[in-house]
Amino acid sequence: MKMSNCNSGVVTVLFFSLVTAAAHAADAEQRLNFVSCPIVRDTSTVPCWLAEYGGEIYYLGIQTDVSADFRPPFLGHQVLVEGVVSDQPRICGGVVLEPIKVTPMPERDASCYTRLPAVDEYTIDFNPRPPGPSGGRLAFEDNPDQGRTKPKVLDGPDFLLTFDFDRSIEFRHALELKRILDYAGANGVQEIRVYGNRGSPLLSDGSVLSESEKTAERRARDVARLLRDAGLEVSYSVRWSEQPAPADGVDDWQSRSVLVETR
Repeated sequence: MKMSNCNSGVVTVLFFSLVTAAAHAADAEQRLNFVSCPIVRDTSTVPCWLAEYGGEIYYLGIQTDVSADFRPPFLGHQVLVEGVVSDQPRICGGVVLEPIKVTPMPERDASCYTRLPAVDEYTIDFNPRPPGPSGGRLAFEDNPDQGRTKPKVLDGPDFLLTFDFDRSIEFRHALELKRILDYAGANGVQEIRVYGNRGSPLLSDGSVLSESEKTAERRARDVARLLRDAGLEVSYSVRWSEQPAPADGVDDWQSRSVLVETR
């Protein structure tokens, strides 16, 4: 496997030429990007997750099982919230953000342990799935409804994997890796080019978060290693950007990514 650093400018051009075509069409939308302690509210059916920012409460999602599209944050950790204010009715007392991207921050925060009791005013219309295993649906089957900010699969032989802040490969990436393997096997791919990127989301208060310096390298190496370990014996070129991608507050989560090109 060939491992090399790439000039950050080249990687940035390659990345943004593929994924920013429609990013600025929503300038009129009220976007919110903030870091806050998550709040869990009990209800008569299932707990819901909230976060406070600027004196307002925002709804994040509900606590369900591994087969759900929403992965809840953790008490004891702050959460990065990136979303668009919608005109939907409040849920659990919180303003709905749609679409929304929720990422638990890695560092522990002892102040983030707020739990609110259930009150009759707030109910959740929740229909749990039947008892029994989920069948590994998230890992191995296509699900068109999975994820409100579903990672984008680029047109043609290129694939984009997105990541939580400062994290690399997780369980939810299994389906995307399988798509790459299936495509490579069906199309006689001879070369895999892997480009790792690190993000720097612009928050609504004007501050910028930057992922750690080695994040892009770790993501690129992890993706290439997993593809090779899965039996994809081709030529590999593995590169990454040393600098975080520019941030403008519009879907900055897409820059936390690995671009996989098949040739």
